[in-house]
Amino acid sequence: MQTRDALAVAQEAGLDLVEIAPTSRPPVCRIMDYGKYKYEEKKKKRGAKKKQSTVELKEIKFRPKTDQHDLGFKTKHVRRFLEEGNKCRLVIVFRGREITHPETGIAVLEKVFDKVKDIAQVEMKPNMEGRRMVMILGPLAGVIRRHSQSQAPSQPPPSQ
Repeated sequence: MQTRDALAVAQEAGLDLVEIAPTSRPPVCRIMDYGKYKYEEKKKKRGAKKKQSTVELKEIKFRPKTDQHDLGFKTKHVRRFLEEGNKCRLVIVFRGREITHPETGIAVLEKVFDKVKDIAQVEMKPNMEGRRMVMILGPLAGVIRRHSQSQAPSQPPPSQ
């Protein structure tokens, strides 16, 4: 169909003539409501974006001499972050002469991992970055699903 004929048909129908494949011979066009098409595309993108989950990297700082109570308290935070589906960066900050004994930092990281190993996996083993020792933990595959199911509101029993 000639371009001017196609334009006339589109105008009669109150629609737009949209070029689909400009490089083909002859070029392919479609008669459609372009505004409605763009709106539906935007709506699809919004729906897809709503369904996707984002993973954040949460950071928890420790010291080589962190006390047992504080260690337990911070481990609870690590566990909660992992159950929410986030990754967790564990950082040991060394001050002064503590840097000469990196094994104390590794021991702290091992203790934390032992307490959360049922829901976590090591994504990056402990390594030194200046005066900081860093280890990254990520959630195990089924942890997020189980946590979201347990958070679902329970249905009250039917009244009689």
